[in-house]
Amino acid sequence: MTERDACALLKARFEQAGYAIAENITLDEQGVNFEIDGYDADKRVGYEYVTEEAGDSWDVDGDVIDALNAARRAGELFVLVVNETDAPDSGSLGKAADAFIASLVEKPKQKKAAPAAKKKAPPAKKPAKKKS
Repeated sequence: MTERDACALLKARFEQAGYAIAENITLDEQGVNFEIDGYDADKRVGYEYVTEEAGDSWDVDGDVIDALNAARRAGELFVLVVNETDAPDSGSLGKAADAFIASLVEKPKQKKAAPAAKKKAPPAKKPAKKKS
């Protein structure tokens, strides 16, 4: 799969999920600096498809990937990094993108049920007087 085709697929998936993706911009955050394939600056979410064709491996190396993963764990920056050898076709790349996007969706917090209001017992009736 070419870099261009992969990025088109990723952009479509991210935009379908509601992200406003800008393409090929400089990401300079969390101690990393490289040209990212797609990024939504407001939501701090993006993707990078690492290929030899684009020469990505020289600027998106293990240290950069580790820094991005640490930023994700800290809840500060969310970047999917996929290597062409891990997702060489549209099917595997689509699955990787979908899984990543699904992991970003905040699960609705369960509201604790309010304790049921205790009903007041009706006032006890006085026993009827026995007739003699």
